[in-house]
Amino acid sequence: MPEDHDWEAYKVPPTRTPVSERTTSVPNPVDYFQTAFNYVLDTPVSFIRGLIEGWQNKNKFYYYHQKFRRVPDLSQCLEGDYLCYYEAEAQWRRDRMVDQEIVEIVRERMAACKQREGPNQFQNCAKEMELLAQVTKAYQDRYGDLGYHGNARSCLMKQKHRMMEERKAAQEN
Repeated sequence: MPEDHDWEAYKVPPTRTPVSERTTSVPNPVDYFQTAFNYVLDTPVSFIRGLIEGWQNKNKFYYYHQKFRRVPDLSQCLEGDYLCYYEAEAQWRRDRMVDQEIVEIVRERMAACKQREGPNQFQNCAKEMELLAQVTKAYQDRYGDLGYHGNARSCLMKQKHRMMEERKAAQEN
């Protein structure tokens, strides 16, 4: 390789980027428009948004963690207290939806275990099967035979009848 380089063929890059020189003395109207837009619209809007976001960050409210207070059961409501009846019915519906989701989650866990274990599912998924049997039995005891239009009153009557049958069976033994 020769020692003398052709400096014209391989120029060394400039050490600093040159500043472009203006060819005219007339100012660019785009610069004025951008500056005016920044001071008239963007700055006040950004300032107000910063204030609002700061205020909202102090009072964070997580919608997915909504917690309802427990209301009295239908058996604890006074006779003729229709507001208490309504609240107890709403509480019962929420409890039923939660119980349905619990059954569904346990069912999905068992299905995932069966899929994962394959032929060894009876040995390795026994705990999930037992849990599913307990959860479905508890759900069936409480909400079974109520149908789609079941309500808190019919559920309470079902539980009352079941307790009476258990007492009668215990007295006979």
